Amino acid sequence: MKDLTAQYEIAKQNSIEFMKKGQIGAYLNALLEMNKYKRLMVAIVAN
Repeated sequence: MKDLTAQYEIAKQNSIEFMKKGQIGAYLNALLEMNKYKRLMVAIVAN
């Protein structure tokens, strides 16, 4: 769980940096990555 949280936070920071730089494609990919980790964390908590 700690690993997923750390990966989620890294993806979050990446998305913020991409947004600031105006890299829309990379920003959207980072958001998708954040969503993936968020869903995994929810699935782990649910079990």
